[in-house]
Amino acid sequence: MSMTFRRAGGMAAALIGTIGLAQAQAPQRTTATYEDWTVRCEMQGAPPVKTCEMAQSTTAQGQPNPITQVAVGRANKSEPVRVVFQVPVNVWLPVGLKFVYDDKEPAMTAAFKRCAPIGCFADTELKDDVVKKLRARATPGHFEFKDAAQRDVKIPVSFKGFGQALDALAKE
Repeated sequence: MSMTFRRAGGMAAALIGTIGLAQAQAPQRTTATYEDWTVRCEMQGAPPVKTCEMAQSTTAQGQPNPITQVAVGRANKSEPVRVVFQVPVNVWLPVGLKFVYDDKEPAMTAAFKRCAPIGCFADTELKDDVVKKLRARATPGHFEFKDAAQRDVKIPVSFKGFGQALDALAKE
């Protein structure tokens, strides 16, 4: 199966929920774009709590909805930075997901934690040394998983704007 991918800003509200936001009736949202990354903040709850993350989406050409998303953030200032991957529901769960940001570095692995109608989610902690390496990346990486038929799927991840988005996220 051949697909042409393009980057899209924005992310699903469910992806935000995976790093700790409480659900609310009408959250207030703001976004800012830094090249291929979007920083999104929401005010939710009573009393209102502001939570932010940065994300990148991939859509199939000609399709309006993203097929995958990568989000980076933390539930609160005392929690570690995490990366959350959203992939389509037709995924082979036992093997998890691999995040390859540099062919010279070992791939990071993330186990799938849950699936919902909008996709399956895997996440892992981003250690400080990895965050520094991602800031310095000029070339794209990718994440890979197997679909339900156990075929390999690779999704590109751009690091253009990663450092700027991370700096903006830290100020929120």
